[in-house]
Amino acid sequence: MKTFIQLVEESLKSVQEIFPWTLEEKLNNPAEDLVLLDVREVNEFNAFHIQGSLSAPRGILETCCEYGFEETIPTLANARDQQVIVICRSGNRSALAAQTLQMMGFKQLYSLKTGIRGWNDYELPLYNGEEKIVKIEVVDEQLDRAIPPEKLRP
Repeated sequence: MKTFIQLVEESLKSVQEIFPWTLEEKLNNPAEDLVLLDVREVNEFNAFHIQGSLSAPRGILETCCEYGFEETIPTLANARDQQVIVICRSGNRSALAAQTLQMMGFKQLYSLKTGIRGWNDYELPLYNGEEKIVKIEVVDEQLDRAIPPEKLRP
């Protein structure tokens, strides 16, 4: 049996990572053809996300990438030859999602190393569901919530 962290480590053998500051450079370069794909849950995305990101929760990712499903996101379904930056909270779910996308034929994939947490630590802007900037302190507070004792290993 493999643990979650072991699965992530295994996926990173075939998935490239990109740091927040490198992504910022790419976003500031009009020649870059990027798709930002946030695989966190909808409530996480609506609380704060990188502006311009698509929301495709990891649980329905495969159907978001293919035509013929209620969840289909045409921009994503057409992005197999574009740079796709996969984003999550810390860089773990995004690594697993990027590995899945590789299997589905996506060619230029990157997982955002350190995820939204690193983006916020680098003091780059995050937006809520109404596309308004969320204060860094608010994001910090939500990201730094302690894990409840009943969810820790006995």
